[in-house]
Amino acid sequence: MKRIAFWALSTISAVVLLFGYHTSTSGALTTATTPITSGTKSGGSAGSTTSGSGSGTGNGTGSGTDTGSGTGSPAKTTSKVTGAVANTEWGPVQVQIDVAGGSITQVSVLQYPAGNSRDDEINSYALPILVDETVQAQSAQIDMVSGATVTSGGYLQSLQSALDQAGL
Repeated sequence: MKRIAFWALSTISAVVLLFGYHTSTSGALTTATTPITSGTKSGGSAGSTTSGSGSGTGNGTGSGTDTGSGTGSPAKTTSKVTGAVANTEWGPVQVQIDVAGGSITQVSVLQYPAGNSRDDEINSYALPILVDETVQAQSAQIDMVSGATVTSGGYLQSLQSALDQAGL
């Protein structure tokens, strides 16, 4: 009789615990609305020099001239290329790159999993690392971030799509 009562209570406890557990995917899946942007890399800019001269008298009046001239390369055209959406098990990931003069100047993550606090914690750490490594490497040949393997994989898929479209 004791065994039957113990078995019944154990079974009821297991069922209550099983149905009471909320997984990270139990809520509604949402994606981020604020893109993560980082990694601005500056290209060439026009240089300038300024020279000036002035003279004044003791009564506080004066005159001066300021002349400037600059030489430099013309401004490079920047194009934005959006990669395909990579659907991961935690949600979609989409990357947009800015390309100027054949190099990546900026990366924006337009979509990433953001359904719960754990997603937010992982992505607030991992995505800036991925973005900065992309700008430094100028390719999709970057390391995945430990602890954010799924998001890193989606990021790399979308990034490679954008690089292919940009011809890089």
